[in-house]
Amino acid sequence: MPIFRFEEIINPGSSEVYDIRSRVPGPAGQIPLTPEMLRERPSGDLFGLTHDVGMGWDPNQLGGPEVLILSTHGGIRRPDGTPVALGYHTGHWEVSLLMEAAAAELKAAGAVPFAGYCTDPCDGRTQGTPGMFDSLPYRNDAATVFRRLIRSLPTRRAVVGVATCDKGLPAMMMALAGTPDLATVLVPGGVTLAPSDGEDAGRIQSIGARYAHGEVTLDYARDMSCRACASPGGGCQFLGTAATSQVVGEALGLSLTHAALAPSGHPIWTDMARRSARAVLTMEARGIRTRDLLSEASLRNAMVVHAACGGSTNLILHLAAIAHAAGLRRPTAADWTATNRRVPRIVDALPNGPKYFPTVQVFLAGGVPEVMLHLRRAGLLETGVLTASGETLGRMLDWWEGSERRARLREVLRERDGVDPDEVIMDPQTAAGRGLTSTVCFPTGNLAPEGSVIKSTAIDPTVVDADGVFRKRGPAKVFTTEPAAMEAIKDGTIRPGDVIVLMCRGPMGAGMEETFQMTSALKHLSFGKHVAVLTDARFSGVSAGACIGHVSPEALAGGPIGKVRTGDTIEIVIDRNRLDGSVNLVGPDGGGVAEGDRILAERPAPEGLQRDAALPDDTRLWAALQDVSGGPWGGSIYDVEAILRVLEAGRK
Repeated sequence: MPIFRFEEIINPGSSEVYDIRSRVPGPAGQIPLTPEMLRERPSGDLFGLTHDVGMGWDPNQLGGPEVLILSTHGGIRRPDGTPVALGYHTGHWEVSLLMEAAAAELKAAGAVPFAGYCTDPCDGRTQGTPGMFDSLPYRNDAATVFRRLIRSLPTRRAVVGVATCDKGLPAMMMALAGTPDLATVLVPGGVTLAPSDGEDAGRIQSIGARYAHGEVTLDYARDMSCRACASPGGGCQFLGTAATSQVVGEALGLSLTHAALAPSGHPIWTDMARRSARAVLTMEARGIRTRDLLSEASLRNAMVVHAACGGSTNLILHLAAIAHAAGLRRPTAADWTATNRRVPRIVDALPNGPKYFPTVQVFLAGGVPEVMLHLRRAGLLETGVLTASGETLGRMLDWWEGSERRARLREVLRERDGVDPDEVIMDPQTAAGRGLTSTVCFPTGNLAPEGSVIKSTAIDPTVVDADGVFRKRGPAKVFTTEPAAMEAIKDGTIRPGDVIVLMCRGPMGAGMEETFQMTSALKHLSFGKHVAVLTDARFSGVSAGACIGHVSPEALAGGPIGKVRTGDTIEIVIDRNRLDGSVNLVGPDGGGVAEGDRILAERPAPEGLQRDAALPDDTRLWAALQDVSGGPWGGSIYDVEAILRVLEAGRK
């Protein structure tokens, strides 16, 4: 780190800094004010026009509909794309180009575009660090900021939301959903490309654990780490939370058809932003508002598409939050279970497999509308819902099925990548024949009396019995921090057959941190498929394996997971066909669940369990507010009426 001399800090680099003028002529021309405007409009509206020309807008081009473009852009790029200052991640690095394309289209159509930003963190960058304590709480904060920015431009007639990744994109959808009386459109930030010879951005996050076990060399780690993010923009190459959020946004009708998962930086990506600008102006002119897009039916469609794609379990939180923002009923675990029992997974993508196609190839194979074609044929979609195009979903699928776009992109996938599109997105019969199972399951038991969640489709099939049931009985290895669990994985303390129990990492303990550092290591270590995880934390959307999260109640809320001790016997049963499961403490030496119930009932509440010492007050406040608002199963949102009732009761 350089240390500058005092003189270098206080002295300017050039005498030019002293060439200062206190007055300038100001912008040329006249603002087209009318007598009615001067008599009737608020002073803020009038002064806003003064700001507009002060920033360089031609006063002769004022008067068109004002459209606000919001994004999560981060970093400072030169025009040639090279960095002046880095962003937090590739997902927001290039989205300013989408904003620019949309703004140019709006201006060409006679509208007046405005732009605002609230950048987002990277869950990959904060894995295993205290930065993860702010991850989920950030989503609520950002949604609030976006809504405040929308309201702070009182003259806006429509909103374009541009976002890409795990928390910024759900926050943007919450903000748009909470803006029911405006025309809005969502522009997803797309995906980064896969390296031609290298590891994807999910696998590379296990490189430290694999090196510690001697499974890779130092040169290999250096080489693969350099190329995993193969192109500068877009979300990660797997169907994790970022990509799943893009898919869900399109399935809700907030985005244009075939917008999700576009390759960042490509012409087809910026073209989507231009067409989205046209769409939002058309919606405004036709009187179509966000409330016309979001409905109980569109929520059900989003859940169906999520199940068909094998989406991230984090969307259980985020879709509930979007529904709440829209004033709709929040989906429950029972709703998700019913959906997954009737909807087959038909997409083969990272991290679920079996062939692990990257998300850009899912896009080329047809993306969301191709999945929807199969779902429509199966009678699983409600096609009368309205979409951001201004047309019904049914009409958009009719267009897609016979479109040049569909034919040409699927041909690109065949000719350029040598991949059959029907290997990526399959009909239900083919998918079943290849072993694809439904997406999520919600185990209960004496360790999770209020529920838990597992992406059952991502359990390694080689550890699943012939009847489609995953069965495991093993000794608990208990940890209260993820770094301690990771150390045990790296130093050999964790052995095949173990069940890692990570407690005190729920909302109250650690902001319901994401634990992908641990699950990634287990997925990619040679013995990892023989280890299970049980935690009151949550998982990255790219997590796979026998990993059970969202265990409720959490340890610090008195949940029985907090009573587990190292050496206890844990039994896990996950039926991937019926989509039910259990997670129980059982008696030793072949004892059953009843013996485990007795042990838990007689075992005193543990002493010394506490929140992480580094948990910031901001996150503690979030944890308390979301707890009285329905907790994680309710989307970890702020239910203002519920919060006010609790505060009022406290005053009494």
